[in-house]
This record gives sequence, C-alpha cells and structure tokens, in this order.
Amino acid sequence: MLSIDFMKKKDVLVIGELNVDILLNKVEGFPVIGQEILADEMTFTLGSSSAIFAANLASLGISTSFCGIVGKDFFGEFILSELNKKQVETQLVVVSAHYQTGLTMILNYQQDRANVTHCGAMNHFHLKDIPADCFSDYKHLHLSSYFLQKGMQRDIVQLFKTARHKGMSTSLDIQWDPANKWDFPYKECLPYVDFFLPNEAEIFALTDTKQLCDAFDLLGPFANTIIVKRGINGALGYNKGTYTEANPYLHTYFVDAIGAGDSFNAGFISSFLKGKSLRESLLFGNLAGAINTTASGGTGAFSDLSSFVTKAKSIFNIEI
Repeated sequence: MLSIDFMKKKDVLVIGELNVDILLNKVEGFPVIGQEILADEMTFTLGSSSAIFAANLASLGISTSFCGIVGKDFFGEFILSELNKKQVETQLVVVSAHYQTGLTMILNYQQDRANVTHCGAMNHFHLKDIPADCFSDYKHLHLSSYFLQKGMQRDIVQLFKTARHKGMSTSLDIQWDPANKWDFPYKECLPYVDFFLPNEAEIFALTDTKQLCDAFDLLGPFANTIIVKRGINGALGYNKGTYTEANPYLHTYFVDAIGAGDSFNAGFISSFLKGKSLRESLLFGNLAGAINTTASGGTGAFSDLSSFVTKAKSIFNIEI
C-alpha cells in the first residue's frame, strides 16, 4: 500500500459536482413522449456522486472537506446544510449568484435506473476556483463525475499532477459519459491517479472492450491500481498484472441502488486511509455498497460510524 504523511491535519479533499436528487420509485412503466406515467413514491435528497461519496466517507469517521460550486438558491442551501449535517466541511464550496444549482431526476427500476440531469452551476467550476494552498492540508484527493464537470475537464491532468506533487494520494471515478463520447485523457491522467474506480459498464465503454482482461491490457500501462465495481458480483482490483478479487455482500433488505458505487468508493478509501490491504479495502467497499442499498437514496443508510457498525453486525454478522 502507499505511504501517507499522517502528520497532515485533514484526511480527504473531494473535488466534484453538487446537485439535489429527486427519486421516483415504484414507477409504472417507462416514459413515452406525449403520455403520462405515475410513480408511487418520491424522495428529495442530497445528490451527486461526489457529495454522496463525501457524506458517507465522513459518516465512516474520515475527516472530509468538499470543494465545488452551488447556486445561491434553495437547492444550494439544502446541499450545504445536508453536507454540514454529515460533518463534511464546506468552506471551499463556491456559492454563485449567476448559476442555478444542478438537479437530477431519477426514475428508479429496482437494480437499474434512468437519470436526467441539469448540470447548472457544476459546469462552471474550474481549477482556478480551488485555493492553491489547500492541497498541502490533506492526505488524499478524490474526484468523481469527470464528464459532468466541463469546467474541470481541461485541467484534469494538472489537478492530479498538483495533488501528487503536494504529497497526496489520489482517486478518480469518472462515472458515465452522458454524451457517450468517452473523451478522457487516460494516458496523461492515470499515471497520477493511485486508484481508478470505474464500474464494469464504464470501463468497457471507456476502452471499447467487452472483457476486463482487454480493458486492463489497454489501461494497465498508464494506470496504477484499477478498481472495478461489479455490483452483485463484487469488486476486482488490478495492479501491474496482479488481480485481487473480493466477493459481494448479498442480502434481502434491498431498497434501491442509488449511490451504491459512491458508497463503495467511500468504504474503499476509508479502509485504505486506515492502512488496510487492497483486498481488505475491496471487501470494506463491498460492505459499504451493500449497506447503501438498504435505504432510499445515496446517503439514507449512513448516519454515523456507530450505526454502520450496527448494520454490519445485524445484516451480515460482521464485527468491525
């Protein structure tokens, strides 16, 4: 595992998008132009992969700060309030009077979903909005949703290069590309990323392959450790020709899978920062992702470390 300077005061700086989620559950069919369908349940909650990651990471006892942008509106106030409730520091979040806070509408269908996102302010966050002196205050940098942050795309290599230069470990989850173009400079960026965290569909789309071995062959020469999230099939780590597998935690308390991948990331990074092995971190990521699915929305299953420990014991008979 990587060595980290534990004399630094803070654990993780999250760079990412911020939006609210409106979840529609028990949807009666699929939308059809000119027609109306009904949903029996609705949830309004903190959204965005980056915010879910940050909130759940903080719930696992890791000191976490967020750097991003929201609008000066009700949604922006709600997001900052929810992050603060989760003990995420928000002093580095820009509040803009010029742009609206983003929103994602989610039609949830059991293990899958259909999303519509208005990016709003998140399109207008740039490297220059990150205080240059803040990198030295943290041990780890994480970024999610590369394709939803148009303002950060041009500077993505410089961001991770700077983090490495300042002695930070790094992780990246690019998420899905809504434009389906997959224009990500992996050859230039991945050498500065310690943990690349795509799910199976994303790594296949990025590499235009259908087998993980082929995807690893393409990315491997440039990447450090690749972590592939495989849902109910667990997770797989790959580092310079070495594979590390971790079985999933299956249960019968499933509500929805919103944010399960982000919760995996939170579990994995929290375990890594505590000095655990790659396999132990993969397993803890799987556990966090599984617990995520026992409540609605990305943060509903996480309140604090004590409740997480209780759920791990009651659902999976795991002592933490």
